[in-house]
Amino acid sequence: MEYTIQKLSRLAGVSTRTLRFYDEIGLLKPKRTSSSGYRIYGEAEVDRLQQILFFKQLSFSLDEIKSAMDDPAYDAERSLVAHKQALLEKMKEIELLIKTVDATLDEKRGGRKMSDKEKFEGLKKELLDENEARYGQETREKYGEKTIEASNKKFAGMSEADFDEMQATAARLQDLLTEAMATGDAGGEPARAVAALHKQWLSYTWPTYSPEAHRGLAQMYVDDERFTAYYDKASGKGATAFLRDAIHNYTEKAE
Repeated sequence: MEYTIQKLSRLAGVSTRTLRFYDEIGLLKPKRTSSSGYRIYGEAEVDRLQQILFFKQLSFSLDEIKSAMDDPAYDAERSLVAHKQALLEKMKEIELLIKTVDATLDEKRGGRKMSDKEKFEGLKKELLDENEARYGQETREKYGEKTIEASNKKFAGMSEADFDEMQATAARLQDLLTEAMATGDAGGEPARAVAALHKQWLSYTWPTYSPEAHRGLAQMYVDDERFTAYYDKASGKGATAFLRDAIHNYTEKAE
């Protein structure tokens, strides 16, 4: 069966604008173009779109999806099996969150009192899995399997008070970074305060600290557009590079 772009849009629940964009970037080309200039999609394109949407559900970027699906070694069946496993893991996370919410409601209604660990166990698991999906490969390649596993274990065992402090430190870090950027000096006292606070933030999850590793992480922030987008969005364009320079200046003087 063949579909016009309008019909495929309604079938798949995506906009025609999205389908046109997928065509432009070569992610999903139509089977053919009609004599009237309309995009026409066939069974193969429908199957490819389904795969694309599966990938998107797992938070893959469009570049990552295109790279995977255009790889000559790409196996659709094997990919589906992997998708299923990932969705089952996601289901476990959701079930854990629901369990946490139910226990919280029970406590507020006079039921069993939750331990501090129980109160945010599901939330920590969700954050760990999200970070693993986004940055796991890069951080493991850079710091090694044992280091990342130790970091994750430290985070998972964090108390509620430490977790709240970590979140507050991250928010304060963004504010200080914005203020320090206004000075234009990545070696000044405001910038040093930013770097020191960033080191403090890392201490919540890093099993050990070294200035060299701190500099390496700062450089990865700049090299990886996902990290760059995070800091630049919160503190302004150029914030990630400024943070890297501040950390370099801070750690070099500390050695």
